[in-house]
Amino acid sequence: MRDITILCPTGHLGFTPLEKASFLAGCELKPDFVIADSGSCDIGPYPLGADGQASPPAWQRHDLEVMLVEARRLGVPMIIGSASDTGTDRGVDQFAALMHDIAAEHGLAPFRMATIHSEQTRASLLARLEAGTTIAGLDGRPDADAALLGRTDRIVAVMGAEPIAAALRDGADVVIAGRSSDCALFAAPLLNAGLSPATAYYAGKLMECASFCCEPFMGKESIFGRIAEDDIRITAMHPGQRCTPASLAGHAMYERRDPYREYVASGYVDMSHCRYEQHDEKTARATGAVFVPAPRPQVKLEGAGKVGERRLAIVGIRDPYTIENIDKAMAWARARLSERFGAPETSGWTVHYHVYGRDGVMGPLEPTPPLRPHELGIVVETVCLDGKRAEEICALAARNLFYARLAEVKGTAGAAALMADEVLIGKPGYEWTLNHVLPVDDPMSLFTTRFHTVDGRAQKAA
Repeated sequence: MRDITILCPTGHLGFTPLEKASFLAGCELKPDFVIADSGSCDIGPYPLGADGQASPPAWQRHDLEVMLVEARRLGVPMIIGSASDTGTDRGVDQFAALMHDIAAEHGLAPFRMATIHSEQTRASLLARLEAGTTIAGLDGRPDADAALLGRTDRIVAVMGAEPIAAALRDGADVVIAGRSSDCALFAAPLLNAGLSPATAYYAGKLMECASFCCEPFMGKESIFGRIAEDDIRITAMHPGQRCTPASLAGHAMYERRDPYREYVASGYVDMSHCRYEQHDEKTARATGAVFVPAPRPQVKLEGAGKVGERRLAIVGIRDPYTIENIDKAMAWARARLSERFGAPETSGWTVHYHVYGRDGVMGPLEPTPPLRPHELGIVVETVCLDGKRAEEICALAARNLFYARLAEVKGTAGAAALMADEVLIGKPGYEWTLNHVLPVDDPMSLFTTRFHTVDGRAQKAA
């Protein structure tokens, strides 16, 4: 069996534009497939819950256009997963429409496009609960119940390779998939070629984020994979990058709860005995993965629900005494809020003080907070169901820092400084509600595939 070759230009299509030069360099090597993921949970729950997107449409179109035009020129399949950041039905339909627009603009010859929808309804999951199915929580979450589903506005199922592989077998030239396991996008064509699940999913894990598996660090550059059974070779396409055993092994452990396991619907890849070696100056080689099948397939569910409207204010503090007593100042401010608006836990509001310059990034997990910060930037964040009330609470939460009654304070002068005396309107606040797995008999059963003919020449002529 010959090597299967895959070109990956980006780890999150559209989030920032891909770098075209290294992608075109990869195209010169004539890959068998062009593949990219377009989604992530890193963007938080808002885009899924609100059915919006984190990536600007113009950047999404840019990346899709670069990839589609070259894939059609080469005559090779193109696979996109987790369409438009979250993989909802809206995202799949948006990307499918862009395929038609781009094909018409370039007068592309007809091609066969598969769209795979992955969105789920609350009603369908409630029916499963009522039938006795357990929707098990991950990472310490309790199992799902009716109340949890009731707090959830939108749900996607995370597909494995099976629906994508089936679409390719049915002749798809372009696959636009809903929410997908990143590695499944790459595994699908490799499984169709007869490679083992261990090699197929492991190759996907290594390639999913494009040039993140190379050094020095450069985002949005292309990588080229040559894959045979238990023989995965990844090459950096940017002239200033190389793939090394360290960079490849490091990425294999990236974003893992267990650095040696990569879970998909049908099981997991055990990477604990993998080996990495330098193949040539720009290429690293990986071997040794093992696939452990699940007793029964389990499809991951992701869901998000609205918590309330968000308002923000920014306060700077330079006074050394206020900085030294900032926790007391914030506690005083919180107490005044509760007096005016009622206790937050019973009155439907929350206030968060994000103290940048001390622990604004990691909060209580910060291991080495500075003993004497030079200055602090405090982002005051309020969440409340009513937007006007959220604005009032946020304004008072910020201004109360001026009036905090600390022992040595003689007046308001110099205690704090507002970046601007205004409350900023943030996007609504959402929470992750579902991070669960649903047992299924068929890993394709939650996903719907449709085929479309895209005829750019006919559209352009019309």
